[in-house]
Amino acid sequence: MFDEVFADLPMAPAPFSVAEVRARQARLTSSLSNDTLLLLPAPLESTRSNDVHYRYRSSSDLMYLTDWDQPESLGYAMHDGTSWVWGLFVQPKDTLKEIWEGRRLGVDGVLELGMVDRAHSIHDRDDVVRGLLESASRVLLRQHVDHELDALVRSAMTERSRPRQQFGTGPVALEDPSARIAELRLRKSEEEVAMMRHAADISARAHVAAMKLPSTNLNERHLQAVIEGGFVYGGGDGWAYPSIVGAGVNATILHYTVNNDVCAKGDVVLIDAGTEYRGYASDITRSWPIGGRFTEAQREIYSIVLDAQKAAIAACKVGAPYNAPHEEARRVLAEGLIELGVITQSLDEALDAEHGELRRWYMHNTGHWLGLDVHDVGVYRPNGEPRVLESGMVLTVEPGLYFGAWRPDVSCPPRYADIGIRIEDDVLVTVDGPVVLSDACPKEMDDLEAIVGA
Repeated sequence: MFDEVFADLPMAPAPFSVAEVRARQARLTSSLSNDTLLLLPAPLESTRSNDVHYRYRSSSDLMYLTDWDQPESLGYAMHDGTSWVWGLFVQPKDTLKEIWEGRRLGVDGVLELGMVDRAHSIHDRDDVVRGLLESASRVLLRQHVDHELDALVRSAMTERSRPRQQFGTGPVALEDPSARIAELRLRKSEEEVAMMRHAADISARAHVAAMKLPSTNLNERHLQAVIEGGFVYGGGDGWAYPSIVGAGVNATILHYTVNNDVCAKGDVVLIDAGTEYRGYASDITRSWPIGGRFTEAQREIYSIVLDAQKAAIAACKVGAPYNAPHEEARRVLAEGLIELGVITQSLDEALDAEHGELRRWYMHNTGHWLGLDVHDVGVYRPNGEPRVLESGMVLTVEPGLYFGAWRPDVSCPPRYADIGIRIEDDVLVTVDGPVVLSDACPKEMDDLEAIVGA
């Protein structure tokens, strides 16, 4: 199955170039005063049980600015009086540990990559950082990632040493750099888009592999196993977020993750799942009929959601407000439900944020930023106004309709009882119009019916 659906997977993009990473670093430091010390700690490894750790995932900000993703690391930037210097603390070479846990680049190997100017053993971190702190007046650090590093910085800010009294050395201000870095990460470069396109290509083919499973004795966990196996088979880094696989009534639960129920023939299954590639997330949702054929009622709802998604994607234009896709999706959804008789209000009434009937069946936003985090960084409403879309921004577009007959707060139309439909794609904003990065994943009803296993 995987051999078939992944046969046409495009070649993976090349790793990030040194020029790409150095350009990111320069964009950040251009906004900093020369007396600033930037510290980028990697999160600590987390214990799952006893001596077993969770799979490690480093800090997105650290990866963005150094292309380094290993544990026990710390990135930094400081000005040496002439230019900005970037450095990394990493795990040193250690034959015994490498026998057990895998090879390490070590200090010299990191320097050879060219992404930083200096490299140190993580074992020397405290001594070196103390020296860096002495020459800095301002420290940029996201706290609560590494508590020992937090304590080291607080000590440097509060100590009353003789050099500090005589020369006024040492930090006096502490700032979280997250907002600064978020503004850079919000706009993707060509190399970043290539990573995101590849992640979406892998995810799209994994979705197709799940669609092809025969419906006999099918369980949600079987679909999850195939799609997540496809992520790995295609060369992804595993899932970007816990997969949602909801069949029948479970498709009406927005973040359903139990994924262990029977998939009855004739039900619609909603799968919201995506992989990461070199840290960059994809996020795709497809809804399709178990057994391969939509019922008439399912087609009616699916058609409305698909029309809403296409209208929302078309609204992802340079210069448009961020919420334009959401408003377009809401309008098309409301018009469709009015035509079906599900909504009895006028269009304006249906769209009312507080009393409109649309909110009974569509209760979430139409999308979010996408990048190194699946819900990526970047303020949506700076100064209280919707951000204007710019070339290089990537967002998801994911309208849906959910008719959970189990809900006590609404009277569900019997014809559409327990139908849940969501369609989600990853969209790049460009000066030439929106580009759907996840377009390798089918979503037209006839295409789905031709693929889905009987």
